[in-house]
Amino acid sequence: VQLQASGGGLVEPGGSLRLSCATSGFIFDDYAIAWFRQAPGKEREWVYCISVGGSTDGGNSVKDRFTISRDNAQHTVHLQMNGLEPDDTAVYYCAAKHYYRYPKTCPRSYDYWGQGTLVTVSS
Repeated sequence: VQLQASGGGLVEPGGSLRLSCATSGFIFDDYAIAWFRQAPGKEREWVYCISVGGSTDGGNSVKDRFTISRDNAQHTVHLQMNGLEPDDTAVYYCAAKHYYRYPKTCPRSYDYWGQGTLVTVSS
């Protein structure tokens, strides 16, 4: 199982980035995928998730600015981040869990993790 996060970088406040999580080694359609982030000196924080069936849920601080989508043909999940703020600065990780029995729900814990991509929001 492999998850490869990409798309991070330096962006000014108010800007946008699109993160991608490319996956391989498992039946993508059967897995819920989530994004987490960890800022320097802080605990890891759940950001957004997308269920097997495409239902989504996001944290209160981002759900009005970020959107998550999945491309089952490309085995990839995207996180579109708009209106970025300095507090969004963190390493962003994608994670996966086999959850095909619950197509409308995101799990609370995840079994497989990618290596992270750094997002820096600064002027």
